[in-house]
Amino acid sequence: MRNFLARTDGPGATLLRSHSRRSHRGRAVSPFPARQGAGHHLCPVLAAFQTHTVANKYWLKVIRQAPLDTLPPLLLGFLGSLAAGSMTALGALPVLRGQVPRAATRDMLLGFAAGVMLAAAFFSLIIPALAQAEITHDGRAIPALIVCLALLMGMGCIAALNEALPHEHFAAGPEGPMAPRLRRVWLFIIAITIHNLPEGLAVGVGFGQGGMEGGLPLGLGIGLQNLPEGLAVAVALRGEGYSGRRSWTVAALTGLVEPVGGLIGAGIVTLSTALLPWGLAFAAGAMLYVISHEIIPETHRSGHQNRATLGLALGLVVMLFLDVTLAG
Repeated sequence: MRNFLARTDGPGATLLRSHSRRSHRGRAVSPFPARQGAGHHLCPVLAAFQTHTVANKYWLKVIRQAPLDTLPPLLLGFLGSLAAGSMTALGALPVLRGQVPRAATRDMLLGFAAGVMLAAAFFSLIIPALAQAEITHDGRAIPALIVCLALLMGMGCIAALNEALPHEHFAAGPEGPMAPRLRRVWLFIIAITIHNLPEGLAVGVGFGQGGMEGGLPLGLGIGLQNLPEGLAVAVALRGEGYSGRRSWTVAALTGLVEPVGGLIGAGIVTLSTALLPWGLAFAAGAMLYVISHEIIPETHRSGHQNRATLGLALGLVVMLFLDVTLAG
């Protein structure tokens, strides 16, 4: 372990150093510096992120000093989905400055998110699931049957959560069982959690079965599509009367469910190679349900379907490009 930690360079070191500034004494400097006379404007969650960074100093040191491919699959799945989920907070930042894009722009950005998820489901999950199933089973019928069943299981699982948990969508209204004692903001959070869980699951499965090569395209793609999703959540909360800080905080916290899904996904596929095609296709089915049931109807609700479709096309080709160039 001492030799492992003594390493000073690795593929992940430069990437992580670029995200933090260092003083001349070598101590980490917060990426959210407090401005003189404006302390009361600093969102409390940013201060919490600073504390969280200090508390995880050991893990940051390990990641900087070790090649990422040497990390255990569970840790890779957790860190990859955590990074992707954190992009939700980044996407929601404009509401802190009172900058709210037009509805047509938001729908186009959400269409982009749907395109990324659609491409990821097929090119990063379904096709690898078929390839993995063909390794362990003869012929084509059984591998195809495995992937089809796992797809339906993934869609059915999210559909069951959608029916069992009380939640409320910003435009479509309440769904699931009634829960009059829950505050409305918690109903929104539950809805977004159901939405984000499959994304973390997909990233975890990608890192669990393929390491950096299999997980990096998925992590980048899901992170990209989390940007407009975080913005959409924060803007919708602002429209419900919540303050800019509270809207950003809720949007940021909803991204934290993705590391939970990442751990589950990575854990499933690392148990046995026989579970790999099941896990990959299950994650794809869960994402396809979210695309069809949540994102596309939301982007077409206000009459901006042309822009939403353009965004979907752009998101699909961006994710396809990432998958081809980074996975091979």
